[in-house]
Amino acid sequence: MTHQGSNREYIEEVRQWFLEIDKLFKNQLNENNSPRLLEKINEFSILLESLDDNMDLELLSRLKSNMESLYNEGLLMMSEQSIDRQTDYRRVKIGEHTLPPLPYNYDALEPYISEEIMKLHHDKHHKSYVEGLNKAEKMMQKARETGDFELIKHWEREAAFHGSGHYLHTIFWNVMSPEGGGMPSRYLLTQINKDFGSFDRFKKHFSEAANKVEGVGWAILVWAPRSGRLEILQAERHQFMTQWDTIPLLVLDVWEHAYYLQYKNRREEYVNNWWNIVNWKEVEHRFQQASKLNWKEY
Repeated sequence: MTHQGSNREYIEEVRQWFLEIDKLFKNQLNENNSPRLLEKINEFSILLESLDDNMDLELLSRLKSNMESLYNEGLLMMSEQSIDRQTDYRRVKIGEHTLPPLPYNYDALEPYISEEIMKLHHDKHHKSYVEGLNKAEKMMQKARETGDFELIKHWEREAAFHGSGHYLHTIFWNVMSPEGGGMPSRYLLTQINKDFGSFDRFKKHFSEAANKVEGVGWAILVWAPRSGRLEILQAERHQFMTQWDTIPLLVLDVWEHAYYLQYKNRREEYVNNWWNIVNWKEVEHRFQQASKLNWKEY
């Protein structure tokens, strides 16, 4: 084969490969999300048009190597954009958290929790946590943009307090139901029996944890993927005295605003009555999702 014939075949191979790259990437990428990569592809297109049979093989080899880099860069960008498309539907932008609606009417949990408490608790207290979280996130974003982190300790604390308050309350509304009470179904009940000995022992432990939260806070049933079992935790306020690496399944709010208007200082009565409105279907759903996590045990 002549040197010229060798060049011609090599050039044709490069052109065919480029056409495949051009078709693949231009169908997936656009000017908004990949302007630099598309500019590179267009430059290669112009360069390939100018190739001739007399071009040095070393230059052709270098061109092909550059195309391989372009190809790998394009694949990486497509992969990242695919992940973005999968997560964008559930991504909350910085400082744009919203108050979730109650899944029932304000008076639906009576006589165990009054309409007056539900309105105050949801519309005032939970709303304030959402607003506090949004403000903290925006202030931390501003710190990143300006490079001024003098108040970062304050805003991190605000994000922890209000963020935990927002997320715990979002769970709290859904783990209660007018049709609640009773016992969980077989799947969750089996795990409760395994980890606590019986449902009655679990219920007693959870209730005592709620009754004995120092000051204000929560009792929380969690799934611990690291140990592969259920645990009961306390949280003072929203974020203190709890445990990382766990997933909340069932939460009980024992801040005074959750019960004082109706029960005054009788927290134990509130906790005892609360079991009549536990939405075990929601707790079971959360457990089924959480228990799919399989982390190395330590």
